[in-house]
Amino acid sequence: MIKRTLFYISCILLCSRVVTAQDPQYSQFYAAPLYLNPAFAGSTNQSRVGINYRNQWPAIDANFTTFSAFYDTYIEDKNSGVGVLLTRDREGILGLQSISVAFQYSYDLQITKGLSFRPGVQFAIYNRSINFDKLTFGDQFDPLTGEVINPTSAEGLNSGQSKFFPDLSFGGLLYSKRAWLGFAAHHITEPNQSMLGEESRLPMKLSAHAGLKFYFTPGEMGSGFYRKEQERSVAPAIQYRHQGEFDQMDVGFYFTFEPLIIGTWYRGVPFKQVNGFNNNESVVLLVGFTKKGAKDVLNIGYSYDYTISQLGPGSGGAHEFSLVYSWSTRNPRKPPKDKLMIPCPDF
Repeated sequence: MIKRTLFYISCILLCSRVVTAQDPQYSQFYAAPLYLNPAFAGSTNQSRVGINYRNQWPAIDANFTTFSAFYDTYIEDKNSGVGVLLTRDREGILGLQSISVAFQYSYDLQITKGLSFRPGVQFAIYNRSINFDKLTFGDQFDPLTGEVINPTSAEGLNSGQSKFFPDLSFGGLLYSKRAWLGFAAHHITEPNQSMLGEESRLPMKLSAHAGLKFYFTPGEMGSGFYRKEQERSVAPAIQYRHQGEFDQMDVGFYFTFEPLIIGTWYRGVPFKQVNGFNNNESVVLLVGFTKKGAKDVLNIGYSYDYTISQLGPGSGGAHEFSLVYSWSTRNPRKPPKDKLMIPCPDF
């Protein structure tokens, strides 16, 4: 009797909710710059390669894993940046998977000596697929006990179904030596992502990100000819995203004590409720390591999302890793151009 009651309650709950979705997110959003905003393509004025991995809610079956890899470079003679981004997102229970390949272009426009603007554009191809074999339907259950008695269902869903569709995005980044303000609009055309022949539009995602960096007296490493300055700074930053019915905000601080970087921020929108609950999602803690050579930079980061939503810490939170390496490809015999460096954090 108890099993049957639980079974019916589960059916009611599942049938009475509208299921919606949003793009995957990274806590270390500045360590995934091309995913954040196509205007970041070539933003280091060097060549750069990076990988990002996120495992969200690893303690439950409905977990999400996201992986991305990117490469970008700056073409100095054209004041342009180009990049390519590969992203794979997968949901644990049904194997709902989204793979995309994106190509980006940005242009560096100097407004004044201390202020620059970078517009960017992205064209991407998406593929979405799902494993319907992992779904369980009503004709597989025993109506008395609620137990699964039939291994297969009469529902005619093909687990091999997938969907390809193109996608277009734009972005812009305004920055000075100490501050930055960016905006991105992803999925401008709101493409149809349905795999069942119906219409299911991918909602446009609008995001804004901004921050300010305060520099302190730099530290020192080595002495004499080998003396090298090490950055000491603090950078408050904020990111806000809107997609469909979802709104999300990240606000926090990055502390740089080179070679160590520590970050902490809050994710949520406390003034807006979701399904009657306060939108408090997580508190994020980051530790990063940066090694700066004469012409190259290596950044390694790890962050953990401590869940403060109704889901609770029993979900396992989220673990995230990043690895980014950049190096100079310019001709050393050419005099360098007077270019501003974007001051946003590396993680």
